[in-house]
Amino acid sequence: MEAVTTVMQVALIQIDDYGPWTVTPEPRRETDLQSLQASLFADFAEFVGAYDGYAFYGRFDNMYAVVNEIDPTAFERFQRRVRNSYPVTVSVGVGRASTPVEALDVASERLQAAGSAQDGDRREVLAVGSDEPVEAGSVTVGHFDVVDVTGSLTDRRNAVDVTLAIRRATLELVTYLRQEYDSIAHFVGGDNIIAVCPDIGPGAFDDAIEHVNAETGIELQVGVGRGPTAHVAGDEAKAALERCRATGARIRGVDKLPADD
Repeated sequence: MEAVTTVMQVALIQIDDYGPWTVTPEPRRETDLQSLQASLFADFAEFVGAYDGYAFYGRFDNMYAVVNEIDPTAFERFQRRVRNSYPVTVSVGVGRASTPVEALDVASERLQAAGSAQDGDRREVLAVGSDEPVEAGSVTVGHFDVVDVTGSLTDRRNAVDVTLAIRRATLELVTYLRQEYDSIAHFVGGDNIIAVCPDIGPGAFDDAIEHVNAETGIELQVGVGRGPTAHVAGDEAKAALERCRATGARIRGVDKLPADD
């Protein structure tokens, strides 16, 4: 009987030859490019969401998602959707590994092996990291936000300074979780940051909050969820975050997590 490995699956979406396209035959209007990127991400998020995945906009020309429940060949449908709806095409790398960062590393390496992002001959590649049988592992999601962001920042400081403060906190959190726990974290709007992590405990989240506060003076709170997909874990994390807001606790988890102890 063939061994089955438990893993996390991450997909990387890359617009083919995008840089040269933006200036051919002449530089395109910036607002048109922003509109295209925003629309493409919306379609990507909708596609991934149908499989209970979580999508992150990355740099917009490079987007990624946690997609434990997607057969990699399903991305051929997304590629066809992009080809039929946009003046660009996309290539997809799919990686599987025990942590989100390792899985994204595999997806990145597969796309890089298929050709440069600005190689005009690389079109609609679907590069899967491994054909070995795998079983999707559980996903741990931490949903962070700023404690009383309205009272401490939004209603007290100008919008530019608020944005900078939240970006500093985001950068510290994303970097810390990536270096210490091989996690992927991303700003998702407002004052919200979502982290997809390996199986780490509440102490790790508490350490992350303390680190951000020490480096930036910004106080975060986090709800933690765990489940078979990013969507299930994320919903539990959102519910736990609401409990933080209601009780003043800085970390809360679903009932089966020790964060509630």
